[in-house]
Amino acid sequence: MSASFRVPLMILVVYFMSLCSGVAAVQAQTSPDVSLTCDQPAPIEVYPGALRSTIIYCTLTNPTTFSEKVDLTYQQGIISVAGPGSATVPPGDTSFQVAARADLRQPEGQQVVTITATVTQWNGAPVTAATSPTEAKVMTVFKQFSRLRVGAELAFIQLRPKVDYTLVFDVYNDGNARDKFNVEIQNYDELNDEGFQLSLPLISQEIDSLAPPEKFRVQMRTPKNQGWTDKYFNLQFKATSEYSVRSEGVPNYQIQVMTIYIRGVYLPGFELVGTTMMAALAGAAIGRGQSNDERLFDEEGNVTPLDSRIF
Repeated sequence: MSASFRVPLMILVVYFMSLCSGVAAVQAQTSPDVSLTCDQPAPIEVYPGALRSTIIYCTLTNPTTFSEKVDLTYQQGIISVAGPGSATVPPGDTSFQVAARADLRQPEGQQVVTITATVTQWNGAPVTAATSPTEAKVMTVFKQFSRLRVGAELAFIQLRPKVDYTLVFDVYNDGNARDKFNVEIQNYDELNDEGFQLSLPLISQEIDSLAPPEKFRVQMRTPKNQGWTDKYFNLQFKATSEYSVRSEGVPNYQIQVMTIYIRGVYLPGFELVGTTMMAALAGAAIGRGQSNDERLFDEEGNVTPLDSRIF
């Protein structure tokens, strides 16, 4: 192909390309449009004292060459949201923020927030033809937190040496999701050295959020140290949230202290001696009763007058 022919051909190609780009520009100018994208927000902390909110970052994109006015609406379900009701979007991108806020102690879970954008003005004039709205869906997550309480039916108890007794402790789950709680006697070794015998039939239990308390029982036998005992002891019952250990990094626990006062005497074999003495006293009482009944009658079997009976 000669050079004299290639030059006019290139000019024609450039001319037709310019015409096509002009048509595309005219088409863009006569068709208002907008797109919406939003980032996934951070989880919402809902424990007492937390801010209980998160920020949703969104971007509106205007592909046309004229400025647009876009109306924004929100569907948020069980949480509260606050964001602009409209935005002016020049050609290109415009960013905005939406704040989402959950209730205090909101149960662990999630909620979809739907943000809808609709073009209502374009190039300063109302949009008469119906335009399809665009929407973005984001998932807000309510984060679990641990919280517990420990109570006891008795805070103080007095017992004798070598008696069996069952202590009852209540563990409450005040968190916002089901949690597992592990229990123990924190000063078990100290009490064991003092002569206590302790056992926990149940050492862990899952409890639903805000459910009635779970009852943990401590089976206890008081010391049988020989001689007289008059001493106070503290039993430390400890409950720990397993979720806090696994996910929060810091164990969340509570300790309920019960005071136990041991007063009395213990002698080896004292229980057998005491039982024998009680049996002897009972026999003597029965014998006295029979002798009194015999004196109610004379030698002939007649009932004696009341004033002549000898007691």
